[in-house]
Amino acid sequence: MSIFGSIMGAIFGHGAQAKTPETTTAAPGASPATTSTAASTAPGTPAAQTVDVAAIVDKAAAATGEKLDWRTSIVDLMKALGLDSSLAARKELAKELHYTGDTNNTATMNVWLHQQVMAKLAANGGKLPADIKT
Repeated sequence: MSIFGSIMGAIFGHGAQAKTPETTTAAPGASPATTSTAASTAPGTPAAQTVDVAAIVDKAAAATGEKLDWRTSIVDLMKALGLDSSLAARKELAKELHYTGDTNNTATMNVWLHQQVMAKLAANGGKLPADIKT
């Protein structure tokens, strides 16, 4: 499972299927633009459920016993969800989400990753608190 898929699964439940461009295959003869649109609106795909992201992650963060600032930190979000938050894992997540910046500039990459993950959670039915910028 992809790292983003693991994040989705931890928040939306283990049955959640997060489709990232790497895991989506095009129908024969489909253009790349059609493929990305078709993946998000494919017939037979269940409608995205609405999930209170803050409630789930706050509970998971509290269970760790650590003070985690998951609302602004991708590292803390991954820790709260019990996922590998190592630099290697974050670089893999950046690759999955098509980060084009320098992965050695971890501060910039981490901010971008957090914004992208929050935006993708919201796009998949995640209800985010107003203090989280997507």
